[in-house]
Amino acid sequence: MGWYEHELGWPTTGALPPGLVTGVRFDAVDVPAEAGLAMLNRFPRPGQLGPVALDGHRIRLLVAAGSAEELPGLLEWLEWGGIRLDLTALGSGAPMRAPAHPEWGRREAAYDRSAPVWLRPPRPGCEVESTVPALRVTGGADGTGVPIGLTALVAALATACHRITLRTRSQDQPWAFSYASRMVAGTRPRSLTS
Repeated sequence: MGWYEHELGWPTTGALPPGLVTGVRFDAVDVPAEAGLAMLNRFPRPGQLGPVALDGHRIRLLVAAGSAEELPGLLEWLEWGGIRLDLTALGSGAPMRAPAHPEWGRREAAYDRSAPVWLRPPRPGCEVESTVPALRVTGGADGTGVPIGLTALVAALATACHRITLRTRSQDQPWAFSYASRMVAGTRPRSLTS
């Protein structure tokens, strides 16, 4: 996959199937596809998130190098530390399956349904470091082409992952403050008591 090495300057594993080496130019946040697609809907402009890849039922959002080491502390700071989330990060040389070139991805995916594809591909000639979410103090994603900050991304992903966990874990339990939960508790909504 000379496209990664020559046009983007990204290191690859050199093995087959090709893989991207994280931790050098970028890290990757790995989440369930449902949570990742929610982020794509929440941040629809391409400049808000960096490159995003779909690999099976997982989405990998590229973030600044070093973010994988920051993730546990950031989740703790955001008060998600004690909660089990399906949210991990790839960093420090961890391999990531390389999606095909964006123009070839659809053709390759037609033959191999498990092949990773780019949902938001990287842009050749554009440094990846300036296009991915990073840990910063200043605001982000204000429409000036600056991606959102890592803190905002992780907070939104943690919320989306937790919603998926709640929805799949207990489908027969009514949500708090829902009509069904209030009827079970015997506290009818005010509109039904008059």
